[in-house]
Amino acid sequence: MNMDSDSVDSDSAAKGADEPDWLVDDPLEKADAAAEPASAAPWRVLIVDDDVDVHVVTKFALSQASFQGRRLSFLHAYSGAEALALLRSTPDIAVVLLDVIMETQDAGLQVARQVREELHNSAVRIILRTGQPGQALEHRIIIDYDINDFWCKTDLTTRKLFTTVIASLRTYASLREAQQQVASLAAALAQCGEAPPAPAGGTP
Repeated sequence: MNMDSDSVDSDSAAKGADEPDWLVDDPLEKADAAAEPASAAPWRVLIVDDDVDVHVVTKFALSQASFQGRRLSFLHAYSGAEALALLRSTPDIAVVLLDVIMETQDAGLQVARQVREELHNSAVRIILRTGQPGQALEHRIIIDYDINDFWCKTDLTTRKLFTTVIASLRTYASLREAQQQVASLAAALAQCGEAPPAPAGGTP
């Protein structure tokens, strides 16, 4: 099932924040909302986890975060299949907070592989999270899969989560800017190739 960001009310979020299973209650500096342009599109962050409480606590922890004057908008998936469907239909997702173990022991790893190899999405930042650090060798995962960060949920405090997500957004923004510049250059070169050739012998 998919849960829209509006389906979690503030009371549920507050309750989840008071009883975190893995996210340590660490003070979070609130960004200056007044500096945010009203027309700025939010950064899309996809939370992928089969535990509803993880969604609630993560969203609450990042609810006041902003980067470059843009707030965060949250999408939710509860399985690897749901995550891939959202990533196919929403190409501007900037960050994926991806659980490793969901419907299978390696569901998150398969999502990470398919995002890079089948969807050919090299820009989205993939942050793997696991509640069972002993279930796989972290070094092997980092080497074998094109991910951008790997965390044990018990180590990911509010401040560390904030720092990781903002750093990921900064990298994503830089990559998207570079991709747009390459696309513009390719379009300009294509137009030059379609221009009619100059008359032989030059201008009389």
